[in-house]
Amino acid sequence: MDGLDLDSAVGVVLIAEDPIVREALADKLRGAGAEVLATAEAPAAVRGLAFARPPHAVLWDLGVRPEEALDPAADLWTLDQPVVAIVPDAATAAETLALGARGVLSRQATGRELVAACRAAAAGLIVSSPSLVPESSTARRASSAAQELTPREMEVVALLAEGISNKSIATRLGISEHTAKFHVNAVLQKLGAQTRTEAVVRAARLGLVTI
Repeated sequence: MDGLDLDSAVGVVLIAEDPIVREALADKLRGAGAEVLATAEAPAAVRGLAFARPPHAVLWDLGVRPEEALDPAADLWTLDQPVVAIVPDAATAAETLALGARGVLSRQATGRELVAACRAAAAGLIVSSPSLVPESSTARRASSAAQELTPREMEVVALLAEGISNKSIATRLGISEHTAKFHVNAVLQKLGAQTRTEAVVRAARLGLVTI
C-alpha cells in the first residue's frame, strides 16, 4: 500500500449492497476530498477489481442485515487494505472490530468523518464513532483528558481533525507557525500520541472531537 500524507487524497474502495446508498456514500467521499477508486455491491467482488492505484482503505456499508453481511465476508479481512465499516449499532460495531475491521462508523457519519476514518485506518489505527463506544467509559476518559488540555489546545485538536497543516492552524488561530507547532506537540504529548492522526483518533475516542 502506498504511503499517505496529509496532502494526498485517500484512495477508497467502496462496498454497499444498495445502489442508492453506494452512490450517496461515493458522493460524500468525493465531496470530502477522497478518491473513490472502485465500487462493489459485495465483499466477494472486491478481489476481482482492478485499481488505478493501490487503495488506502475499504469502506463497507453493512446494510440493513449486518448479521448476514458479516458471515460471507470473512475473507474481506485478509485484504491488504484496512476495512472501515458503517454499522447500525454498538453491538454490531464490537462484532465487526472483533472480525478484524480497523474502524466502525455510525450511519450518521459525514463525508469528512468517513474520510478521516479511512485516513486513520490507512495509518494503522483503529477508529470508532463516539456513539459506538460505551458512554460511561468515554465520559470518564474524556473528562480526564479535557482537564489537561487548555482551551487553545482544544481548538488545535479540532483543527487537527480537519487534517490541516501547522501553517494553516496558525492562520486560522491568528498565531505564529512556531506557536502552532508548540501547541500541536503539547496536544500529542497530553494525548499520548506519536502522530497527528493518532492524536485525532484518541481525541475522537475520548469524545473531544467527532471524526
